[in-house]
Amino acid sequence: MFGLIRKYATRLRTTAHAQPAGARQRRGHNLFEAAAAYVVARAEDDQDRIEEAAGWVPPEALSFGVSELACRAVVALARERDQSPASVARDLLGLPTG
Repeated sequence: MFGLIRKYATRLRTTAHAQPAGARQRRGHNLFEAAAAYVVARAEDDQDRIEEAAGWVPPEALSFGVSELACRAVVALARERDQSPASVARDLLGLPTG
């Protein structure tokens, strides 16, 4: 756990130092923006946008963001359909209800 945190912090530090002095700083993408853009690009089968969004954040952060998006989507659909999250998830994946 601490190894992941240390690796992520090192990556952030290295990225921040790699920018030239005086370079205009702009707000970067957060993991939820990256996850949303990545999932939309995957749904539209747009490889260029998939690769772009995947480069906005570290792979571990993108994975977490996509997972969080999936959870929220399943909960929202379950409420909308008045079904359990388990039945909605199984239906979305084409699995038999059981």
